[in-house]
Amino acid sequence: MSCGCTSNPFSLQFNTPLSLPNNAQKKRVLPRVSKAVAYYGLKTPPYPLDALEPYMSRKTLEMHWGEHHRNYVEGLNKQLAKDDVLYGYTLDELVKVTYNNGNPSPEFNNAAQVWNHDFFWESMQPGGGNMAELGVLEQIEKDFGSFTNFKEKFIEDALTLFGSGWVWLVLKREERQLAIIKTSNANNPIVWDDIPILCLDMWEHAYYLDYKNDRAKYVNAFMDHLVSWDAAMARMARAEAFVNLNEPKIPVA
Repeated sequence: MSCGCTSNPFSLQFNTPLSLPNNAQKKRVLPRVSKAVAYYGLKTPPYPLDALEPYMSRKTLEMHWGEHHRNYVEGLNKQLAKDDVLYGYTLDELVKVTYNNGNPSPEFNNAAQVWNHDFFWESMQPGGGNMAELGVLEQIEKDFGSFTNFKEKFIEDALTLFGSGWVWLVLKREERQLAIIKTSNANNPIVWDDIPILCLDMWEHAYYLDYKNDRAKYVNAFMDHLVSWDAAMARMARAEAFVNLNEPKIPVA
């Protein structure tokens, strides 16, 4: 699973070199580094902005990714520039530390929204939808009874989410099973140590240009035509490195 951040490139700020006496003018003087500022970049979706049409328009991507997502990144960077304590964290780490055990710091909303949006773009693909395959399908059938049951519950939870937020398919570590959870505003399941597999953005700006107030049409379009089961399989494979989903195999004597 991608952390959703850049490799923290650096911007260097230099002091103005000091004036030198005449007899030292020929000596080379290097500028003194006063501060190194880490920043997060706006991550590009893994497909052209018109690749999800007609189910999600280029106009929506230009507004949602190009404006809303960008604003979260820029807001986060402005906050971090004022707080050296948060310097050097990966985006995953930053989300967890700013959540502060349920007492979020001001940086949390921007950090979590950057993470959530990176993950959301990668939860879709051109020609997506249809049905899960291989290990993901097997685990869904085990934990929800059938793929149909899972799909119906995911859609129901999305449509009953109050206000703005997100719907997630996650792997719960302790229970060792998949679950669907809803989060409000910017909240993110990694703060509870769940492992996200898929997510759907249920903020109004995610669907209004294409679907107006018809949230059901938007959610069904996501499930039928946009969701990336390829991404889900890759994330599930990584999750299984941390969570053993199989019963121990006892050697036959």
